[in-house]
Amino acid sequence: MLRVSEKEILQRFRTDSPWWKNRDDIRWKEDPKRVYFTPFFELVTEKKINRAVVLMGPRRIGKTVMVHQAIAELIRKKVEPRRILYVPLDNPLYSSLSLEKILLMFVELNSIAQDESSYLFFDEIQYLSDWERHLKSLVDSYPQHRFIVTGSAAAALKLKSNESGAGRFTDFILPPLTFHEYLKFSGAGIKLFGREDVPVNYLSVFVRETEKVEELNEEFVNYINFGGYPEAVFSEEIRANADRFIKNDVIEKVLLRDLPSLYGIRDIPELNRLFTMLVHNTGQEVDLQGISKDSNVAKGTISRYLEYLEAAFLIKRVSRIDRNAKKFKREHKFKVYITNASMYPALFGTLERDNRTVLGKLVETAVLSHYFHLAEYSEKPYYARWKNGEVDLVTMDTTGVTMAVEIKWSDRPLENSSEIKGLLDFAEKHKLTSSNSLVCCTLSKSDIKRYGNKDVLFFPTSLFCLLLGQYLNTREFRESLIKSVVEQHN
Repeated sequence: MLRVSEKEILQRFRTDSPWWKNRDDIRWKEDPKRVYFTPFFELVTEKKINRAVVLMGPRRIGKTVMVHQAIAELIRKKVEPRRILYVPLDNPLYSSLSLEKILLMFVELNSIAQDESSYLFFDEIQYLSDWERHLKSLVDSYPQHRFIVTGSAAAALKLKSNESGAGRFTDFILPPLTFHEYLKFSGAGIKLFGREDVPVNYLSVFVRETEKVEELNEEFVNYINFGGYPEAVFSEEIRANADRFIKNDVIEKVLLRDLPSLYGIRDIPELNRLFTMLVHNTGQEVDLQGISKDSNVAKGTISRYLEYLEAAFLIKRVSRIDRNAKKFKREHKFKVYITNASMYPALFGTLERDNRTVLGKLVETAVLSHYFHLAEYSEKPYYARWKNGEVDLVTMDTTGVTMAVEIKWSDRPLENSSEIKGLLDFAEKHKLTSSNSLVCCTLSKSDIKRYGNKDVLFFPTSLFCLLLGQYLNTREFRESLIKSVVEQHN
């Protein structure tokens, strides 16, 4: 058999990096940017710390697009195009090459001097065996160059980067689209508000316009059905077959290919059944004993599957606290949420507005998914449950409880305080009295009501998610994100 020649590989370099010939020939450079682009680009260009950037996240969430947009930005900032290489490692042509060999061929081809820096982007790094060892060696041996890698098989990336890349890698997680990004990318935000962002002083007017809130809720349901994935938002064809796109191209490739190949899982149907059950019960409290009994699978196996699914960014476990906000030493019970509400319709069918029962748990899932963005870089969310009460979402810092949120896809709580009995009880215990710290998410109505000495803010869930998404686009969040990402491996 004929071996792939060096000449063929070099020609592939030129094909994969067309900006060498035409500096404007960069895919997706004109597409809207994720809110995460700016902090990601800051890490790409950070030269004070000698680390590779490992861009992780679920399949089809926009990692390759963001890499190309970073390349376009580098060229706009006067980096010579010949000093930027993009290598898609899922191309079999590169399978026999080490990262160092690719670097040396690139440097020689473009006559890059020893003291000259360059940027190398390795896409789908998991296709390279022992990638973390190879990448660590590059970081140590060639500090003048910047190395950025991406990967969709997030379980391997997350675990191996933590094991082998301490002090050499900076992990950067790209989550699903927020509701704010969905509105921006789809153009619905402009239609609703006449602008992409909603000023806080505009909300008091907006929330009283019932018709506008109803329109926003329509978009929120669309967001739940397909809006977590950029491709589905941009493409009418994909949107029309969102269930097939998400199920076949996102979920099944992880369950049927990525995780089995990475961890040697033999009983793939068993993993598939567990995941389907978790999707169907998103937001429900579960325990290992109960799952084991229902599925007839050993607790140890269930525990490993949960770790794999969480590392692959398909699910997120939320820990329980008691009425005193005390964490349990052993997590016998916890809630499991899918990280992207759009996975539910992909498996069980598109949802209509009148399907209140299912939408209720997916709306809660959507709210939690926005907090998961924040949780990667700050205190994670909890839920509280005790004998006579429950609160859907609790945030805490070192001083104690900072916020308690009840999530309802209904306006009934405004008229019936028993609907928020657990919230009021929890607030009393922790001396939460301000509407800044006590929130009940509703279907469409907004108000502030006083219960004893406690003010509760009632606010439409769709707007609540919109504001959380807007916060991710602030300088405050970007600065805290960069700081925490840089510090996480110190």
